[in-house]
Amino acid sequence: MWSSGKRKLLSSTNHFLFFLYPARRIVYSALLMVVMSIVLLSADSKPTYMGSSSSLFGMQPVMAQRVSVGDVWQKIYQQLPDFPKENSYTSKEGGKVAENNTLASRMIQYHVYAKGRAPNYRFDWKLTLADYLGINEPMYDNAYPGADSLRQNPLDSDRAAIKKLSRSQRDALVQALVNGFSRG
Repeated sequence: MWSSGKRKLLSSTNHFLFFLYPARRIVYSALLMVVMSIVLLSADSKPTYMGSSSSLFGMQPVMAQRVSVGDVWQKIYQQLPDFPKENSYTSKEGGKVAENNTLASRMIQYHVYAKGRAPNYRFDWKLTLADYLGINEPMYDNAYPGADSLRQNPLDSDRAAIKKLSRSQRDALVQALVNGFSRG
């Protein structure tokens, strides 16, 4: 059935394939090592801290629409004019009243920078409100926005102001915060 010429060819082909497989394994292993080296070397060299939202490549996650965190607090007061400002604190630098350092701006800074939570999801804002109400994660005085720039740490009065809000007012606040970050 098989001629001796075909058997010889098949035998030499099998012998060649036997040696090709280890070579292929070596090539694939080398390629894998090169890819892994590129991934590891392109990773961010800075240490990643708790609450940081950094990916393996050191880039921040992309939001559908970028909104400046510094501008959203003004939109909150436009949507909720009765929301407490809590902006009577004096600055450590200059000793003047820091009128732009409001409860809404500090809440946004705490949410985005201190906790690293997404600003465009209702659930994340509810977690932040739960922090203020003392039923989720502890809030630390020294890490709270304004602790280093104001003469008096506003954390206790901010928590008291949030506790005074009714449930419907808190829901309206969450909706205003989500709107502020999603509409740009």
